[in-house]
Amino acid sequence: MAVFKIVHITKYEYSWPIKESINEIRLFPHHFDNQDVLQFQLLVSNSPNVEISRDYYGNRVGNFNTLDSHKEMILESRMLVRINHSLKIPEIDTTTIADLSKEMEKSILLQRLCYPEAIEKQNQIEEILKNIIEPEKSIIAIAQECNQYIYKNFIYTKGITTINTTLDEILEIKKGVCQDFANLLLQLLRTAGIPSRYVSGYICPNENDYRGEGATHAWVEIFTPNQGWLGLDPTNNIWTMANHVKLSVGRNFNDCTLVKGTFKGVSRQTLSVSVSIGYEDGTQFEEVNNVKLEEASVEEKVQLDYIDQIYQQQQ
Repeated sequence: MAVFKIVHITKYEYSWPIKESINEIRLFPHHFDNQDVLQFQLLVSNSPNVEISRDYYGNRVGNFNTLDSHKEMILESRMLVRINHSLKIPEIDTTTIADLSKEMEKSILLQRLCYPEAIEKQNQIEEILKNIIEPEKSIIAIAQECNQYIYKNFIYTKGITTINTTLDEILEIKKGVCQDFANLLLQLLRTAGIPSRYVSGYICPNENDYRGEGATHAWVEIFTPNQGWLGLDPTNNIWTMANHVKLSVGRNFNDCTLVKGTFKGVSRQTLSVSVSIGYEDGTQFEEVNNVKLEEASVEEKVQLDYIDQIYQQQQ
């Protein structure tokens, strides 16, 4: 059992004032069998009314608007979460892919979570699976070998991918971060016929030296009829443990995006994310990341340069 105090700050800054910012957030920690949310507080710049609902996958979703002009937006979520026990090693489970196919006939959700993405390099995915899948091998064993394959053959490297990097690009460069590896594991598992879902959250290190520790993290959960959802972390080649705090689940990253939205105005924007994790022994871990955003189009860059020029002339 472990208790974590997590403070997550998301900060958007704009070069010129923008207005009518419309946002959707998934910053609410899951309350489920192995995770208790003891306290939670959400603070948003200008204190807009945040309407809470549930999406298709059961995640709590917040929606809010900021109509007045502003040059920054800060979202701060504070949570105290208790993880009840480790799911490091699943129980012995002999369920095979053939057994799963019968189970999936009863659930549209499981069928939905079993379709791989359409990618150009799908033949590489199938080639990898040729050396892993065997008719009598359990889905637990197949999933673990897929997890291990990614860990051994792909290099954890920050700063070379964005949220828009494709699976084809990851298969080409064989480098990336947790969300890239989670998406790749999903493709392998779904191609194999194993229902699986994307998970966003945090990995709390406390001197365990995990990759991706202390910041927002991503991993995968597979479904087994005997044990429900079990988590696999391809970034660290482990089953999820008492260090993993879950925020949201979905078919892919887009279903679990922590903050997304739009606004009126033409402006350069920067995004920084700070995550602070406090432990029961009083120690604290903090990491700040400047997020690489999608590059503006040629037309947008022309507009931005023009506004820069006008702004400089007015100074």
